[in-house]
Amino acid sequence: MLSLNWITLHGVARNVPALTGKTLEEATNILDEQGFDIVVQDSVYYDSLPPTVIMKQVPEADAVVKVNRTVYVTINRLLPPDVEMPNVVGYSIRNAEMLLKNAGLKVGDTSFKPDFAKNSVLEQIYNGQQIAAGTKIRTGSSISLVLGTGLGTESMSVPRLLGLTFSEAKILMDASGLILGAVIADPTVTDRENAFVYRQNPQSRDEQGRQFRIRPGQMMDVWLSVDKPNVDSLERARRAPVQESVDNDY
Repeated sequence: MLSLNWITLHGVARNVPALTGKTLEEATNILDEQGFDIVVQDSVYYDSLPPTVIMKQVPEADAVVKVNRTVYVTINRLLPPDVEMPNVVGYSIRNAEMLLKNAGLKVGDTSFKPDFAKNSVLEQIYNGQQIAAGTKIRTGSSISLVLGTGLGTESMSVPRLLGLTFSEAKILMDASGLILGAVIADPTVTDRENAFVYRQNPQSRDEQGRQFRIRPGQMMDVWLSVDKPNVDSLERARRAPVQESVDNDY
């Protein structure tokens, strides 16, 4: 019986050392020296704390327990877990910030582009690329947002898109701060990017040849065809009724 008591350290008790704030390696060394075992029971993630730092321990510090007792710890993860990217497009900046925070993500840089939806999120960007909702990314990642500035205060001439390919028209509209509206393609169109614009709304000029005006942030609709239109013929066709009316008056 005396030998059994000596082997099992019957009646020998010690205070559990404080481990919170120490790394897993430090905690393991301390417990080994004092005759305790250690088991990682759970993990959490805080990007503001060092990896593997002890967040919680059971039994708590200074608890009197028998030696050889196992101490269970919760540590800060070495790598952040993955989360799903939420969809913040269309939300106000305030609501977008809240959604990102709840998902464990950060708001990165914000930029602006003309759009009638002022301070509304137009694009969500991760590592320089647009990111779709549901994409798995690391917790704590920064998401950049593109916001609408509202309609511009100064007007400009409506750009002429007729005869351009759809990809060229989009570049010109983007450079002008205009928003692509409806895209109506003929049934024969199979490659929209290389199809040609044969009609636009609003037009660049009226029947008298006067330039229409538009403000940044407004929309333009385009109609696409496989065949490249004769822009001059289209312009003359629009002005013909006006010229005929003038001739009849004389």
